[in-house]
Amino acid sequence: MGAWSDLTRIPLATLKQHFTMGEAFHQHERGELSDEDFAAAMCHEMNMPLSYEQFAHGWQAVFVALRPEVITIMHKLRAQGHRVVVLSNTNRLHTTFWPDEYPEVRAAADRIYLSQEMGLRKPEAQIYLQVLEEEGFSAADTVFFDDNVDNIAGANRLGSPVSW
Repeated sequence: MGAWSDLTRIPLATLKQHFTMGEAFHQHERGELSDEDFAAAMCHEMNMPLSYEQFAHGWQAVFVALRPEVITIMHKLRAQGHRVVVLSNTNRLHTTFWPDEYPEVRAAADRIYLSQEMGLRKPEAQIYLQVLEEEGFSAADTVFFDDNVDNIAGANRLGSPVSW
């Protein structure tokens, strides 16, 4: 949000106050809302007079760094013969950025599932069930890792052991 603050001269604290992961955010992650419509909705909600290009620039600025320890764990699991898949709540704007910026994620995973391509998002039960079905596993046969307590609770409700 710092990029948006710089562009609009709206204090960062004010932008943070007005930022919500509301319905437009969720629709965008499910692929139900175009990037342009999402940008317009967020700019309206946050009272930011930004062009689409300015919004997109700030939206990509959320990526700061990977957690190398997670990539290491993924490689170790694969070396032990485990299948490693990534299930990410994301959107088209981000998928045009992070695969090129962080190729180590793709290299550490057997498959990557993206919410916006599936039309679902975590913690909706159906997204976990769809991945399990496509992978041919039961929830009990998997371990789910995430950094979001709501996503962990969603997987746990289906019987998947979870890790923070």
